[in-house]
Amino acid sequence: MHKAVPLMVAVAASLGTSACNKGGAEATDTAAVTAAIKAQEAQWVKDFAAKDVDAIDGHFASDGAAAGPGYIATTDADRRALLQRWMGDPNFKMTFAPDSVDVAKSGDLATSRGQFTMMMTGPDKKVEDVTGSYLSVYKKDPEGHWKVVNRFLTRGPEEAAEAAAAKAPAAT
Repeated sequence: MHKAVPLMVAVAASLGTSACNKGGAEATDTAAVTAAIKAQEAQWVKDFAAKDVDAIDGHFASDGAAAGPGYIATTDADRRALLQRWMGDPNFKMTFAPDSVDVAKSGDLATSRGQFTMMMTGPDKKVEDVTGSYLSVYKKDPEGHWKVVNRFLTRGPEEAAEAAAAKAPAAT
């Protein structure tokens, strides 16, 4: 009987461990999530190029916030109004690409950080080139899609903006 006790303890411990693993979250394939977010951001750039407000806004969670140079954090209808104003500007262009994507081991959050360039008509009616950095925080929605819950843009150094302006063709 004494020899059976360690065996029973080992079996019970093994069952308890496997029950925890089955009931807990599965291991997250961070490489797959990283690839999915990079592909999503590449599509997002195409959506900006097409000036498709619905597609652009579709990258955000319904309550996702966006903030950047010249505007405060906006959500929902205010975010959509900002996008519509931008897409109505014939000079508006935006490109960006991630320098890094980090995925939480839990698989419920991810961040993307990179550089952006934006061209738009400024308040003085002159075309402005804005360069800088961005940070997006993604969260998986109930359907399993990665949606942006927070996106922040910040202007880069003035030298970068001046260099971009020097490269831009003169307005006619």
